[in-house]
Amino acid sequence: MKKKKLIKLYNSLLEIRLLELKIAEKYHNQKMRCPVHLSIGQESVPVAVCNNLRKNDEVVTAHRSHAHYLAKGGSVKSMLCELHGKENGCAKGLGGSMHLIDIKAGVTAAVPIVGSTLPIGVGKAWSNKLKKNNNIVVIFFGDGATEEGVFLESLDFASLYNLKVLFVCENNRYSVYSPIKNRQSKERQITKISKAIGIESKKFSNHDILELENFFKITIDRIRSRSKPFLVEVDTYRYLEHCGPNNDDNLLYRNTLEINKWKSRDQIKKLENFLIKNKVIDNKINKKIKQNIEKKIDTAFNFAEKSKYPSIKLLGKYIYAQ
Repeated sequence: MKKKKLIKLYNSLLEIRLLELKIAEKYHNQKMRCPVHLSIGQESVPVAVCNNLRKNDEVVTAHRSHAHYLAKGGSVKSMLCELHGKENGCAKGLGGSMHLIDIKAGVTAAVPIVGSTLPIGVGKAWSNKLKKNNNIVVIFFGDGATEEGVFLESLDFASLYNLKVLFVCENNRYSVYSPIKNRQSKERQITKISKAIGIESKKFSNHDILELENFFKITIDRIRSRSKPFLVEVDTYRYLEHCGPNNDDNLLYRNTLEINKWKSRDQIKKLENFLIKNKVIDNKINKKIKQNIEKKIDTAFNFAEKSKYPSIKLLGKYIYAQ
C-alpha cells in the first residue's frame, strides 16, 4: 500500500478515536443533551469500507453512527453542532447523535431502530437500479439486527434483483448487555444465512485495518462491476458502555480476559507501530499528526458551543406525521 494511503488510513482512524474520546470527556458538562453510542475500539471497519467508496456512493447506519459519518466524509463541525442541538448541525440540531445525515457526503441516514437500516439501504439500492446509475449502497448494522425478520427480507430482495449493496455486519458480540451466545444458537452463522439466500459472504474474526482495507477495495469493485450484493461480517469490539461515555466493566457482563484480548488488538496502535517501524512516519511526524487533529477537534467544539440553537420556526418544519 502506498505511503499516502497508509497515512490517510491512520489519520481517519485517529480522528474518529480522538474526537470520541473528547466527546466522552466533555459529555459530563451537560452541553450535549442527546444519548451517544461511541465507536471507540470499532473504528477500523467503517474506515476500511469508506476509504474505498466514491463520493456518490451512500451509507446507511444505525445508532452507533459517528465513525460511519466521519469515515464517509461528514463534517466534524456539523456533527458536533448536531450533538449540541445547534442549528448548524447536520440535521439542524433536531436529530442528535443517532440521526446524523449528510446528503452531500453520502450519509443517507442514521436510524436507531434496530434493523431499520436494512430496508432503507436496500430501497436506496433499488432506486439506483431504476435510475441505472453505478452507485453502491453500504448498510452498516450490528449482530442484533440480524435477529430481526427484516434482515432476511432485505437480503432476499437484494439477491432477487441483483442490487449493488454491501451489507456490513459489525459484530461486537453484545446487544446492550446480552452476549451473542445468549441470543443466537452456536450453529447459526450469518454468512451461511446470506449464502443460502444467494448472496456471497465473508467472515473476519478480527478487525485488522490493513487486511480489511485490501479486502474491501476488491469487493467494492466487484459489486460495482458485477451488480451483485455482498455481505461481510467482522468481529469487532467496543471499549466503553453500550450508550454513554463511561466504562461499565463494573457490571461484570464482560470478563477481563475478553476485554484485554480485544484491547491488545487495538488497530490504531497497531497501525501506528507499523508506520513507524516501516519508516512511513517518524515520532516527530506522528506527534504533528495528532496535534493537527486535536486542534481541529478543539476548534470544532468551540464552534459548536458558540453556535445558535434552532429557531422556533424550525420545530415543525420537518415533521411529517403527528
